[in-house]
Amino acid sequence: MNKYIAEAVGTFGLVFCGTGAIIINEVTSGTVTHLGIAATFGLIVLSMIFAVGDISGAHLNPAVTIGFWVSGRFPRRAVFPYITSQLIGALIASTVLKLLFPENSTLGATTPLGPAIQSFILETILTFLLILVIMSVSTGSKEKGALAGIAVGSVILLEAAFAGPISGASMNPARSLAPAVISGNYQHLWVYLFAPILGAILAVFVWQLITEKERTSQ
Repeated sequence: MNKYIAEAVGTFGLVFCGTGAIIINEVTSGTVTHLGIAATFGLIVLSMIFAVGDISGAHLNPAVTIGFWVSGRFPRRAVFPYITSQLIGALIASTVLKLLFPENSTLGATTPLGPAIQSFILETILTFLLILVIMSVSTGSKEKGALAGIAVGSVILLEAAFAGPISGASMNPARSLAPAVISGNYQHLWVYLFAPILGAILAVFVWQLITEKERTSQ
């Protein structure tokens, strides 16, 4: 149970700080700035890895959990409880933000700037790169130590910095679902539910291909 609580708390922190930065940027007419939002997402993930990484692995993202399961590094029986915990943490965060900023209509929900298919492809690739990094720096199904926190936080900051204005750079179904549900903004939600999962699965297959070839050559 402590693992599930850790996942809920970690995902709460991610959604509260990340989408909170978006909301506060809107309320203050751009004080946080786009790069500030990207940095907030990267730094909160880094912080949550340090906080709960040794307890639950700090997945904080259904796509990460599914990726570990597909790779054989996470038990099937724990997939549903982990994802449920992540969704609960994210929904609580968006609910708190709704109470704090009732006038905000989107609560940081992710929506495509251009065509939905453009953002779908972009989110798939972004998640592919994220999961590839996570598979590289994690031990088993856990992200541990300074290397994991810095690597994962950095790639999230990087991807949010350049892709955020187009797709929102969600890479996380829980992060997108929670503000959509609480604010009632469901437009193109399918993009942010399915693209990260597709990207995670592709990343696992590529990672296994790379590491298998490396083991064969040794």
